[in-house]
Amino acid sequence: MPISLADCVTYLAFDPGITPKGGGLPGLDVLRNVVSSINMFGIIAVVGALAVSLGVWAWGHHSGGHQAEANGKKGAVVSAGAALGLGAANGIVAFFSALGTQVH
Repeated sequence: MPISLADCVTYLAFDPGITPKGGGLPGLDVLRNVVSSINMFGIIAVVGALAVSLGVWAWGHHSGGHQAEANGKKGAVVSAGAALGLGAANGIVAFFSALGTQVH
């Protein structure tokens, strides 16, 4: 039996009543620790990348190597952006998660 367009829209608009719930699965604390450790590892790696990029930038500037200087600048900007993303990851996800709960 064919389904009418109104029934399809009603079916698509059905609210299953599912919301995020902490503690529903075993190992959730372990997963949080793993993700936090990955984030910390990323931040430490970005600090190293920023230090190397700044060194390449300075070396390229003082030696007249314009390509090295440009690559050092690019690396510094990318490292700064990565640090911003890693530091703000929790807030970004929380913001869009809260924004998503407002969709009806």
